[in-house]
Amino acid sequence: MERARDVVITGMGVISPIGIGCGEFWTALMEGRSGIQRLSTFNGSDLAAPLGAPVAQFEPGKYVRPRKNLKVMSRDIQLGVSAAQIACADARLEAGGFDPERVGVVFGADMIAAELDELINAWRACMVDGRFEYTRWQQGGMSNIFPLWMLKYLPNMPGCHIAITQDVRGPNNSLTMAEVSSLAAIAEAAQVIQRGKADAMIAGGTSSRLSPLVWLRFMACQISHRSDEPAAACRPFDSDRDGMVFGEGAGALVLESRRHAEARGVRILARILGTARTFEPKQAGQTRRGDAIRRAIGGALNAARLTAAEIGHVNAHGLSTVLDDRIEARAIRDVLGDVPVTAPKSYFGNLGAATGAVEAAVSVLALDKGIVPPTLNYERPDSDCPVRVICGVPMSASRRTALALNHNMAGQVVAVVLAGE
Repeated sequence: MERARDVVITGMGVISPIGIGCGEFWTALMEGRSGIQRLSTFNGSDLAAPLGAPVAQFEPGKYVRPRKNLKVMSRDIQLGVSAAQIACADARLEAGGFDPERVGVVFGADMIAAELDELINAWRACMVDGRFEYTRWQQGGMSNIFPLWMLKYLPNMPGCHIAITQDVRGPNNSLTMAEVSSLAAIAEAAQVIQRGKADAMIAGGTSSRLSPLVWLRFMACQISHRSDEPAAACRPFDSDRDGMVFGEGAGALVLESRRHAEARGVRILARILGTARTFEPKQAGQTRRGDAIRRAIGGALNAARLTAAEIGHVNAHGLSTVLDDRIEARAIRDVLGDVPVTAPKSYFGNLGAATGAVEAAVSVLALDKGIVPPTLNYERPDSDCPVRVICGVPMSASRRTALALNHNMAGQVVAVVLAGE
């Protein structure tokens, strides 16, 4: 691929439990500050442990224009649109400064949960003697629902709102692939640019997994119950890990061809060297072996034309569950050997569809600043997780390359190789 068609990153927007904007975000990483806390949402409930990582002091009105659009945006959409606004400002991607038909959006989202207070009156209208009567829904239920209710919760709406807000009319797609959504969006956006179908793309993802309706869907998952010490609850690869923690947030990256970025005279933060997407089906009664993770890592290396020894660090999925961490750690070790590994979820938990973009921002900042944040709560190495975890203090990024990795329960895996400029 000719150098002018290289895909580069020129802007980032992060809204996370440990900070809004890359400045706050990076400071929290360097200070080892966790965003995980006790929640009041589930008081008196047996649903799950009362732990989560909310975004504090988020004011969507600062980023969403016009403000009246907020009434048709769920929290997930507000987070995503705001992250994209921050990223575009960071990249100086301003209206009038680019051809809108040559800029597009690929954005990830979860199946967005409805807010319970919007449904309660409709539910009550259909209750008869303690039972829900479906026959009453059309007349009693629907009349108690906001007419544009559906538009607040469709997972394609973050990408639509971003395109409208930023006036970008190029390729537009939405991905709903759980934890791999936003890293897959970054990979797809990069390929759109490489094929010459766009000069720039806004890519990322958004999610809020703090709704009771979301937790109901994940009751079968291993959730941390370390409620006595919330900041220590998410412990990727640590011997004492007892499950994941849910959070919320959004991340957006502005990707451009090198030719387009240089013509605009903007600073290049990092490069995307290669991507790979794989899948490993789960057979009944069997545990996944991590073959898809191995193939994704190998495929991304081949696409980047790098050897295992040339990867400076791995930005691991690091879910903090007993089984997932074991499978991932062994796959990383098999393909990349004794590569340093950092696991950002230890700071803010599992952000669902936003996971990949927010975590990728960690590595982009690390490559730009020459230092890799450590993994929090890694105190007792697990012999079943044979990876060299960066812990205690940050690590100097002597090799300015990184591999970002995400996988989901369905067996989908995405790997992206990043490099400093």
